[in-house]
Amino acid sequence: MNGILTALFFLVFIAIFVVAIAGMWKMFEKAGQPGWGCLIPIYNIVLMVRIAGKPDIWILFMLIPLVNLVFSILLAIEIAKRFGQGTGFGIGLILLPIVFYPILGFGDARYLGPQALSRTA
Repeated sequence: MNGILTALFFLVFIAIFVVAIAGMWKMFEKAGQPGWGCLIPIYNIVLMVRIAGKPDIWILFMLIPLVNLVFSILLAIEIAKRFGQGTGFGIGLILLPIVFYPILGFGDARYLGPQALSRTA
């Protein structure tokens, strides 16, 4: 019985993981970046900084422990804004990425690019 429950848990975990990765892949593609980039450590940070329209120094900040926590939140909020979403959605990208990245990737949200914030400001 334990083996069956373990296998079931593993399959559910893999399914959730695949959906989250697929959502992030689609989000990268909507933003004009290579979708496979979400699979490569550090390179995915580079692409997310580009999607958010932030300076390259943010890549370094994202590699510094504890500092990266603050910059991850700011980056997620900025990515949400680039897709026409609000700050709450950006917080959702941090707290529940397995839900919110598929919403961005497979939903109706469109990448608005760097000009998105200049029009609303």
